[in-house]
Amino acid sequence: MVREILEYPDPRLREVAKPVDEVTDEIRVLAEDMAETMYDAPGCGLAAPQIGVGKRIFVIDTATDDEPSDLRVFINPELLELEGEQTWSEGCLSFPELSEDIDRAEKVKVRALGVDGKPFVLEADGLLAVAIQHENDHLEGVLMIDKVSVLKRKLMQRKMEKRARAGA
Repeated sequence: MVREILEYPDPRLREVAKPVDEVTDEIRVLAEDMAETMYDAPGCGLAAPQIGVGKRIFVIDTATDDEPSDLRVFINPELLELEGEQTWSEGCLSFPELSEDIDRAEKVKVRALGVDGKPFVLEADGLLAVAIQHENDHLEGVLMIDKVSVLKRKLMQRKMEKRARAGA
């Protein structure tokens, strides 16, 4: 089921997500809904807080249009290692039509649970590393607007407020 994506400045985007106690059928359905919502948007990542669910779960699929789907589900993720630095032009489904250059670690190592409830560790670089860090930020109530200069932050706020007033 496609769910509504919250847009900035919705205060629910600032809430810190709570850990998932157990990977149940309800959590698996949530992951499916999140994937459907992400693909429908379309985007390459979505965190549960973006659909108003305060749980520590996000989905990512960084496959290009000519590649098979590479959907990954991260439940209770923990960033274990961050290495290097890269700047990436990031967008966010909670900031439609906006993108900004954001500095991130070049490589990440993350531990999480999959939808099967089993733990896994993943090392990633490039777009996947960026997406993991971006979505993990959502779980902490941190948004891409927090990662830009004061001037860009004000411009982004104005654009989003104008969009909200227009009822987009």
